[in-house]
Amino acid sequence: MLRAGKALRFTPDEVATYRSLGIDFDGARTQDDIDQALTAWAGTLADERPDLLDSIVSEMAKVKGVKPPVRLERVLVPANTAVPSTGSLRRS
Repeated sequence: MLRAGKALRFTPDEVATYRSLGIDFDGARTQDDIDQALTAWAGTLADERPDLLDSIVSEMAKVKGVKPPVRLERVLVPANTAVPSTGSLRRS
């Protein structure tokens, strides 16, 4: 990955490597683009292979030395519903 300030680019080999894992970084130019690609990937895993997602989360928690969450659950929000963004302190 190449960085210049807040902009970034992946090499074609990196894009291919991540794509083989199911992560599409093609066209990612900012940290927000990466966050969106990872969110889509995690959502797909939650839908298709929740057991694999749980294993990944458990391994990440071990590496970080923290306790893993009991179980990840995907929350579906109806369209046109105002929801605070991640990290927002506002409650609805």
